[in-house]
Amino acid sequence: MPVLTGPPPVEVHLKRVARARRFSLRVSRLDGKVTLTMPLRAREAEAMAFLRGQEGWLRETLTAMPEAAPSLVGIGSVVPVEGRDLILASGPGRAVVVGGDRLLVPGDPALAGVRVAAWLKVLARDRLAAASTRYAGLVGRRYSTLALRDTRSRWGSCSPDGRLMYSWRLVMAPPAVLDYVAAHEVAHLVEMNHSPAYWAVVAGLYPGWQAQRAWLRAHGQTLHRLRFQD
Repeated sequence: MPVLTGPPPVEVHLKRVARARRFSLRVSRLDGKVTLTMPLRAREAEAMAFLRGQEGWLRETLTAMPEAAPSLVGIGSVVPVEGRDLILASGPGRAVVVGGDRLLVPGDPALAGVRVAAWLKVLARDRLAAASTRYAGLVGRRYSTLALRDTRSRWGSCSPDGRLMYSWRLVMAPPAVLDYVAAHEVAHLVEMNHSPAYWAVVAGLYPGWQAQRAWLRAHGQTLHRLRFQD
């Protein structure tokens, strides 16, 4: 799938249509999906040239699209944890704990969102460090550091010197999704690109990765709609 580079990168779905006589670009108002329709026999290089010519319009359109209002997390809110929807409730003691279908949060209810975010970040580091270390061992490489951020443009990254970065919100997704992202970034320790050789490494680490990538595309934005503090 072509990607329009830049801050942020934009994935573009190419659609060849037999009846198309020219290139056209469309942005879905439902999910922001970008589709470039092209004549059946047109070359991809021509499509990319057209796309670059429309980059200004495309980015303005994406920026202007309304986003769903963020939801402030508090007692009674539903928060996904490793793919499970848990209801926040006041709890005893000093630690946030899972109790059945509830996430029990001790202390001042007004600070429940802040406490849950801190708990999620610790859980995310544990899960992502374990997955990254496991996959790095499989490819015979080592990463230098692992950091968590609250990024909207990407779920993870790997620098040339082996620094891994992940969005801590991945811990709210199903575990298989978190594992896929870890495999995706660790594969860059072998191939610092998105060449066929790179995707072969990803497939070796996580067969069937396409399903998890599709989940992120379909549901990833819902993880960003939760706001944990004012």
